[in-house]
Amino acid sequence: MAPDSQNVAGPEMRFAGASLTIDLEALKANYAALAQVCAPAVTAGVVKADAYGLGIDRVAPALADAGCTRFFVALPEEGAAVRRAVPEATIYVLNGLFSEESGSLYLQDRLIPVLNSPVDVRLWETFCGVSGARLPCAINIDTGMNRLGMTVEEALAFAEENALTQAIDPVLVMSHLACADDQAHPMNRRQLESFQEVAAAFPGIESSLVNSAGILLGAEYHGSVTRPGIAVYGGAILPGTANPMRVVVTAEARVAQIRHARAGETVSYGATQTLSRDTIIAVAAIGYADGYPRAGSATGVALRQTNRPAGHGFIQGQRVPILGRITMDLTMFDVTDLGPGMVAKGDMIELFGPNLPIDEAAAAAGTISYELLTSLGRRYHRRYVESGR
Repeated sequence: MAPDSQNVAGPEMRFAGASLTIDLEALKANYAALAQVCAPAVTAGVVKADAYGLGIDRVAPALADAGCTRFFVALPEEGAAVRRAVPEATIYVLNGLFSEESGSLYLQDRLIPVLNSPVDVRLWETFCGVSGARLPCAINIDTGMNRLGMTVEEALAFAEENALTQAIDPVLVMSHLACADDQAHPMNRRQLESFQEVAAAFPGIESSLVNSAGILLGAEYHGSVTRPGIAVYGGAILPGTANPMRVVVTAEARVAQIRHARAGETVSYGATQTLSRDTIIAVAAIGYADGYPRAGSATGVALRQTNRPAGHGFIQGQRVPILGRITMDLTMFDVTDLGPGMVAKGDMIELFGPNLPIDEAAAAAGTISYELLTSLGRRYHRRYVESGR
């Protein structure tokens, strides 16, 4: 697919310090593969945080093209964006109701609130009474994560009461696994059993428990609806294992200058790294203002006091290490081993993508791929392609 005004976003490439290439065909393939594993359960698209930083307006239609009809967001504003992008979608808002007045947003954009407490239930009952409509909602159960959700006892009491009053119309009961990325963790089974107890109190209503990692726990965990997130976007499903998902996002930074420094000189703020040899430095136009974490610096940050390796870039077929501290707008890479003249101003260094897995780049900064993606700034030139075309 040739780039055009419909397939790019952000600053023009000639003015941008960094670029993101987002492969929508890979995104759709990842979704389709997960949906096949989860069948007969329905596989939803989790597009909160602006589709993990990649743009709801581009990601939601791509997922719809792959057969996705249900979407989860965190906030009503995100739900409205999905509604504009996929008019016929079923859209759930995870963070629930902030006030009775917010109900009008749900009605206007046909959003389904996820009710997380008895207070949320009362707010929704009141709004439905005022609006004169028995509107759908979802019920979230905290089965052990101590995040959002009703307790098991609150949910069972609500199920009994609502069966009599029919005050509101739950169409989904859901929970969230705390330890799904550790498949042997006993909490997975405890949460499943608690959830099954509550789900049984809502006969005829769909159920949803698992995220990306939870899918691998087996069909008994899947319920009616699964909610994979990071795997759709190309991140590893389980830490420390081979990643079967296709690469969706490639981040690259432009080389702004080539410097030649002598052994004994220092690099970046704090003079925390002293060069042990004459060094060719590629100064790249990327920094923590772009969501490239300062914690991934080679030296001068707390994480480097551990034995965890620092971050790298990839250029001319070779990994190149970061030098010194990552700064707000610039990062220095050691390209000495490539040889003189092999890297020039204007060349692009891969930060993560097909040659540097995003999970590895995140680990070098002491974080996870979720945070790396959702921290991407506005200064990238963004190009949406299909399988690199």
